[in-house]
Amino acid sequence: MSRQTKPQISSARPAQRRLKHDALSLVAKVFWGLTDSSWLFIAGMGRALKLGVKWVRRLPNVLITKIKAFPDDAADFAIGAALKVFELRWPIVTLTSLAGATAIAGQWPPALNTVEAGHAPQTGMVGIAPSSAHPPRLALKSGPTDLQHTVDTLAQDFGETVGIAIIDTSDNWIVDVRGDMAFPQQSVSKLWVALTTLEAIDRGASALDRQVILTDADRSVFNQPISYRITPEGFPTTVADLLKRALVESDNAANDKLLGLAGGPDAVRRLLREKGLDGIALAEDERHLQAHIAGLTWTPDLAPYGAFNTARARLPQAAREAALDAYIANPYDGARPAAVAEALAQLQMGKLLSPESSRWMLATMAKARTGPARLKGGLPEGWQIAHKTGTGQDYRGASIGINDVGLITAPDGKTYAVAVFLQKTKHPVSERLAFLQSISKAIVAQWDRESDQGRSVAAKESRSAD
Repeated sequence: MSRQTKPQISSARPAQRRLKHDALSLVAKVFWGLTDSSWLFIAGMGRALKLGVKWVRRLPNVLITKIKAFPDDAADFAIGAALKVFELRWPIVTLTSLAGATAIAGQWPPALNTVEAGHAPQTGMVGIAPSSAHPPRLALKSGPTDLQHTVDTLAQDFGETVGIAIIDTSDNWIVDVRGDMAFPQQSVSKLWVALTTLEAIDRGASALDRQVILTDADRSVFNQPISYRITPEGFPTTVADLLKRALVESDNAANDKLLGLAGGPDAVRRLLREKGLDGIALAEDERHLQAHIAGLTWTPDLAPYGAFNTARARLPQAAREAALDAYIANPYDGARPAAVAEALAQLQMGKLLSPESSRWMLATMAKARTGPARLKGGLPEGWQIAHKTGTGQDYRGASIGINDVGLITAPDGKTYAVAVFLQKTKHPVSERLAFLQSISKAIVAQWDRESDQGRSVAAKESRSAD
């Protein structure tokens, strides 16, 4: 037995040693393989990072500026992104889900609703018309030469067609650049729909707590956050809520519903004439207006999310350009900067609405979420603004109707009515915002000069008295 066990023991030991050696070799290979891979990975990442930094440094300054330039209207940007998502998803939803398609497209009634029945046709649109008998306009004199020179220089340096009007509501002076030229209003026109609505409330023909139900037939175009709340049963709300959404969020669906409730564009035009607000036009509701600007004719088929953009993209380039050029040459919703500034001044003076409605509208405008980096962005601490922005469509690198109008109030309570219109701009967003802010800063500088002069006069009078 002893002769048989010795060979077994001696043969087992080399096998164990080989197994141990193979195991150690495997561990070593794995260790060094991972180590080498890690270093290769780190080296590769370092190389990629260097190349990335080198590439970024070579980017044109214009591109870097565009990357750094955030949209001035975060709310509008978010809604636009959401609409883009729906534009991509809508065909799939329509094909795969009948219920989903019904919720998006809605059951469109054959008859036109109030807004559609009252909108102006594409031909023979109403422009700026003279008013009949109305209250006297403000007696305005020429403003300070320093401020006039400043806005002239700012407009010239910007290099595009802009309109500016600034009115001192206490001293009744005005400075302007192209103050009597008609510019596209875009959502600035929501002011006149709100004015018509509140005037009807003053007459007892409506009420802020009036109950309203929005349905799929009330969907509009572009920025319309209220439309996300419309269910197959509709969305119950009030006139006050619609006014707030139109003025604070610039909601197109809310505005179009208010316009229909007020009696359509004719009712707004009639009020503008009665109040003596010459130089301000309103052609139609947002969905018809935006369709005409794009070269389309509004139909309910354009209401589902993404359908408008898809239809617009299918138009021949020549058709889009012709429609856009016609709009710029004779804007259907055109307004003169001086007329808008004067209307705002009269609103602040309580000449357009009852005291209660005037306070309500101005307080609501002061809560505007759109355009935080436009006129508002140029105001220092202690200054306030109640305003309304306008933002038109983009096409081939240009934006139409980039506007901001409002009432700017200094720390001492002095108020300036301001209207700034950019007809068509190709400047980057950052430069547009800088221009709008420069107008606010010019107003602040003028107020500082007047305040310094006032303190100087007071000091002289005090010394004379001594």
